Amino acid sequence: MSVSDNAATRKLSPELALSGPQMDLLHRVVSFCERHRKDDSALFIIEGAAGTGKSVVLNAIFNTLQTRARSGSPADPLKDLRNMLIVNHPEMLKLYRNIAATMPNLRKSDYERPTTFINKSAKTGKHADIVLVDEAHLLLTRPDRYNHFSQQNHLEELLRWARIVVVVFDPLQVLKFKSHWSTDLLESFRKGRPSETFHLETQFRVAASAATCSWIDALGQGRILPRPQDPGFDLRIYDDCAKLYADLRDCNAKHGLCRLLSTYDYPYTLNGEDHFITEGAFHLRWDRSLPSEKLPWAERPDTIDEVGSVYTIQGFDLNYAGVILGPSLFYDAEHDQIGVRPERYEDTAAFQGRKGITAPEEAKKRVILNALNVILTRGIHGLFLYAHDPALRNRLLQR
Repeated sequence: MSVSDNAATRKLSPELALSGPQMDLLHRVVSFCERHRKDDSALFIIEGAAGTGKSVVLNAIFNTLQTRARSGSPADPLKDLRNMLIVNHPEMLKLYRNIAATMPNLRKSDYERPTTFINKSAKTGKHADIVLVDEAHLLLTRPDRYNHFSQQNHLEELLRWARIVVVVFDPLQVLKFKSHWSTDLLESFRKGRPSETFHLETQFRVAASAATCSWIDALGQGRILPRPQDPGFDLRIYDDCAKLYADLRDCNAKHGLCRLLSTYDYPYTLNGEDHFITEGAFHLRWDRSLPSEKLPWAERPDTIDEVGSVYTIQGFDLNYAGVILGPSLFYDAEHDQIGVRPERYEDTAAFQGRKGITAPEEAKKRVILNALNVILTRGIHGLFLYAHDPALRNRLLQR
């Protein structure tokens, strides 16, 4: 497998061939934009689980819109429209801007973080015609003055500053209380405005049998199913984290794009220093925060020497993913499932802003399992697992 095959810019390129459902979605979104280009506020919702090709089709849609806006005939109803693609994820923003540099009708300035776009719009009074939002489950649902957002809801403001908003949404990827989305909350924005919803269902990332995909999905929900036999997907459970890492390095030498990930259960502070995860003989640093790096974390060769978090890997593919299930997860023998200890979760910022959240303790557990779901669904060809809790480790080792 060549390095070029592993490049995220290639995997997310607008020039990739789309599946039948993805092409249907592209045509429906473009038609929606043509019909509602003069409306004040229209909303198109794209729903799909991790790995269903949401970002691929969204960038293809955006390239279609920008090509027609910039190179279309004078009679084209989408000619000269001002369009933006928004993503509240710095690593994904890097990727989109890198792709824009390779496409004739895309510009790096077409891509922005939501708060930056909203604050610029409020300052200039300038509206956009069409705004596409990737990873919409990361949009804020409350003020966040630390990030210079003083309004109540990102989506509400995007709908205020754009005629048409197209969002990509997965409720199982909500990671913080300040972005506490639910299907009901998203549905409430459909009231009183033209809207459509489209569901993407085909799994494109994980090259595994349906039984293996179900096993991984269930584990991300805390359920432990009988482990399937699958010659096409390398699923391994380890009782030694150092051995897992050694095997993952071997895979990386052969195939590239193999990285180790962990639940956010080990201390980490943005203070310029390295912070380490230790599990027996295994000792490796967390990923370093390098916002000035042009390449996303997963594509930098040196990051095989780091452990990535949900925040560095969300939205990206790996060939093989190693995953450490940390101290917040344990084996609940009574119910034969994964139990969750929110007090052991080190991402305390995820639980800030609990006002208005019913059953906050259950909501904390949901956030932790959502983060687990994200890191479990990164590997295309293989998933290597290690659990900190000995009882959970032993249970996973059972067939």
